[in-house]
Amino acid sequence: MRVAIITGASSGIGLATAKAFLAEGVAVVAVGRDPDKLANMEKACADFDAPLATAALDVTHADAPRQAVKCAMDTFGRLDHLVNNAGIGSPKPIHETDDETLDHFLDLMLRAPFRMCREALSAFGAEATIVNVSSTYSLVGGLRGGAYSAAKGGINALTLHLACQYGSSGIRANAVAPGVIPTPMTFHRLEDEGFRRMNTDMTPSAGMATPEDVANAILFLSSPQSRWINGQVLAVDGGWSTTKFLSEEALTAERRMTTPDWTHSGRPRAEPE
Repeated sequence: MRVAIITGASSGIGLATAKAFLAEGVAVVAVGRDPDKLANMEKACADFDAPLATAALDVTHADAPRQAVKCAMDTFGRLDHLVNNAGIGSPKPIHETDDETLDHFLDLMLRAPFRMCREALSAFGAEATIVNVSSTYSLVGGLRGGAYSAAKGGINALTLHLACQYGSSGIRANAVAPGVIPTPMTFHRLEDEGFRRMNTDMTPSAGMATPEDVANAILFLSSPQSRWINGQVLAVDGGWSTTKFLSEEALTAERRMTTPDWTHSGRPRAEPE
């Protein structure tokens, strides 16, 4: 039986990924900060035959990687997969971002995955995999991306290094870059019409993705079926980041002139002479 550590596993994409792994018979060590959410997760996963262990850890804490890997080894005796999923949303553009916010984003979404990878490398068996959860905001500019885009861009670079450095040892590393997925982390953002339309009106695939869509991509990249895929960043976004699609509603909308402000560029637009 193969064993996976999944961070940020108590809700959203992490929970969907844990369920996908368990359904395939992979034992899961679910890492999350909130013991109550982890307890609810255990109830939600009670019907799977594969075993589940939970570890209430803040991945930014110094000893969290060691404790997560120790949980896997003590409970199941091996470690085969690592999914670095823990993250945070609601970024701000650079001119609105203070150093504390910058440090928090980088700590959670770049430093913590780096340290989790380092610890997992010491325990991996043959044919192990790492999947880092990135973002389409690391592939395109992304309004208001700021520290979030910087951290996720770093994750992509880390993934490429891991693939190059450790591929010959049988360890594959890939990343998935989801678009905006309706989860508890994004529900409040999707209530904003402009933000919602920026995603739906520019996505050629109909509707919106689900956490399960991302989880299935993570599972594939962690499976033998993807054995010759290494060092890739896979966008799971319905074509949002790679096409110039606009919905019919957007194409036929009247252009609205606005006064210069700091909303988009971070500085007022220059007035024509």
